[in-house]
Amino acid sequence: MKLWGGRFEKKENKIMEDFNSSIRFDKRLYKEDVKGSSAHVNMLSASGILNEVEKDDILKGLSSILGDIESGELVIDDSYEDIHTFIEANLIKRIGDTGKKLHTGRSRNDQVAVDLKMFARNAAGEVAALVESLQEVLKTKGEDNNYLMPGYTHLQRAQVVTFKFHMMAYYNMLQRDKKRLLNAIDILNESPLGCGALAGTTYDIQRELTAKELGFKKPVDNFMDGVSDRDFVLELLSAFSIIMMHLSRLSEELILWSSQEFKFVTMDDEFSTGSSIMPQKKNPDAAELVRGKTGRVYGALMSMLTTMKGIPLAYNKDMQEDKEQFFDALDTVSASLEIMCGVISTMKVNKDNMRKAVKAGFLNATEVADYLVNKGMPFRDAHKVSGQIVLHCEKKDCAIEDITLEEFKIYSSLFEEDIFEFIDYDNILKKGIKKEIL
Repeated sequence: MKLWGGRFEKKENKIMEDFNSSIRFDKRLYKEDVKGSSAHVNMLSASGILNEVEKDDILKGLSSILGDIESGELVIDDSYEDIHTFIEANLIKRIGDTGKKLHTGRSRNDQVAVDLKMFARNAAGEVAALVESLQEVLKTKGEDNNYLMPGYTHLQRAQVVTFKFHMMAYYNMLQRDKKRLLNAIDILNESPLGCGALAGTTYDIQRELTAKELGFKKPVDNFMDGVSDRDFVLELLSAFSIIMMHLSRLSEELILWSSQEFKFVTMDDEFSTGSSIMPQKKNPDAAELVRGKTGRVYGALMSMLTTMKGIPLAYNKDMQEDKEQFFDALDTVSASLEIMCGVISTMKVNKDNMRKAVKAGFLNATEVADYLVNKGMPFRDAHKVSGQIVLHCEKKDCAIEDITLEEFKIYSSLFEEDIFEFIDYDNILKKGIKKEIL
């Protein structure tokens, strides 16, 4: 069965039929298609276009189809053109000609738009929940391991921070990611159902009823925009891409930290793999895969931007490409968030190794300069003196806090015994603005 074909004399070429078919991927919309169709039927009845008996028969038929799909009794047949055709064809099989009235006052253009919007709205909410879960894991891991560690710029040891502070940086990134998802949900939450193919319908329908039943704030203002808008897909793909960028940065750090050169963290066996030839290897493959899959989500965004950039109004078949890209990106970002929750929650944080890295990194050099500024020396001069002391320590192969007061005084007479308390790493974190790091 096809939902079109009355003006055609020749059968569709089998190659074209396969090329045109979308049911392999749009079958994921079966719940939304039944829900959208049910709302449409209720509205047709309220508008006097269907009678009560017709409405009840169609609703019962749709409900039975949904139940049978979910129980496995009815398997979605990939020989149909799309999920909409499959649902309608099975409805007609079950209730007869009354099922043919389902599509009154509706086009597949507004039908697929409302299906995809409902799916995207729910999916974005689920991703936001996964983001929240990862935030809690990061916060808990940080609070349970609030140890000193080096903070880096240019991948060079820079200043002392805590592991908790580092984890909370990602917490805050994810907080913005969550806001982007919720904002995207708010923007997309207008119903295109009732737009028809592009210019509405001559039936006296009530779009506000379907919008309300389906949980939308309102119907879209413009029919042509309603059926050809895929901004919501692009916006969510953008939000997914930014999430993946943040997860990739976190993955990169975990990969470095788990190496023998750092040994800041130890990955749990559950989220690591080994080598087929080197028995000693414990590879951080979970983090590496998240880093690698980031490009996949970026690709979905670029693909959709490229697809949409040259399409005239209104609907064009190019837009069928939206679903595969969106579904794949959704699956990837969801799996990556879940995996990262497991990686972070199970990994061991190596306190002593991080402390050693702090001590070896001259991370209190800035505080040496600050000490001299507090004694009245201009900062630029203090910066130079502190650099000279670092050079002195490098030649001696020792930490700044390990040299004597007499050595400090070689570079400035302003140094007194209190310099050692001032540059103590634990004290550094307690001073002034640094207390937010604790």
